[in-house]
Amino acid sequence: MARRSSPEVNAGSMADIAFLLLIFFLVTTTIETDSGINRKLPPMDELIDPPIIKERNIFTVVVNKYDNLLVEEKPMDISKIRQAAIDFLDNGGGDGEDACNYCKGNKSPASSDNPIKAIISLKNDRETSYKAYISVQNELVAAYNDLRNREFLILNPTLGMNFVEANRRYSDPRTSPSDKLSLKPKLDQVKEMYPQKLSEAEPSKTN
Repeated sequence: MARRSSPEVNAGSMADIAFLLLIFFLVTTTIETDSGINRKLPPMDELIDPPIIKERNIFTVVVNKYDNLLVEEKPMDISKIRQAAIDFLDNGGGDGEDACNYCKGNKSPASSDNPIKAIISLKNDRETSYKAYISVQNELVAAYNDLRNREFLILNPTLGMNFVEANRRYSDPRTSPSDKLSLKPKLDQVKEMYPQKLSEAEPSKTN
């Protein structure tokens, strides 16, 4: 009896299937990119008459080479720096033109007049660890975001999102142009109320 030959598998279309799968994964795969730290450098134009900044409108934060914090020349744990920055930014101690009608702080005359004039000055040592540097940066930016979230929810109670969420949606390329057009003035209004004025001094070398 003749041996029956096994049927051959038609592999002619395998290359086409593999090519289609390759195209599918190329189209559907997203690549994460590191955006880095969002900071805007000051302009190069020299000011003939630089503005006078009152000392009480500057909130100084120093990180030494041992990663210890000095806030307003006093030692502070990193877990408390966010609230300290919020208290400074939201103090609202100014009078007249410098008054802040939306601030909810203690209105101390020894602290900032209003958020528009308030500046946070951050200075690191050249031997400060990267982890400590980023941690302090995150806490200071979070202080601005907490205040912006509060005001955004007060001004836009029906949107169902805070400032950070709205800003993320505005930056999302999938958001429709009409939604972006609606979000932009709302975001700009809160940014004007609490402008992020985070100044970084040149790192120093301590002994």
